[in-house]
Amino acid sequence: MAELPAKVHLTSHPFRLKIRGPLVYEDENHRTWVHLVIKTIGVLQVRLRQENIAIENIGLNPITLTSSSMPWMWTLHPVGQYVDPMYRFWRILHHVKENGVEEMILELMKDA
Repeated sequence: MAELPAKVHLTSHPFRLKIRGPLVYEDENHRTWVHLVIKTIGVLQVRLRQENIAIENIGLNPITLTSSSMPWMWTLHPVGQYVDPMYRFWRILHHVKENGVEEMILELMKDA
């Protein structure tokens, strides 16, 4: 029997990611995603990793939610990018599922 590949590139992305707590977003299917900001020279990238976190275990402190430089929501745009509430576009650099765990890397587009 053939083994399934350990790493699969995905083309179906969450439609909406909305902040639910410090470092945690939730998609439309109630899956939670933990984010990590990656700053390289002149480029802002965000790594999102789908991890199951019970929503009731997330502290919903409005000060913590709004003090981050991250958008409070991303919405998938028809051209295959995300747009945030400030109308900045984020390119999907990759979206993979490896060993059962989904990960996406978004990059803020320079002309945004």
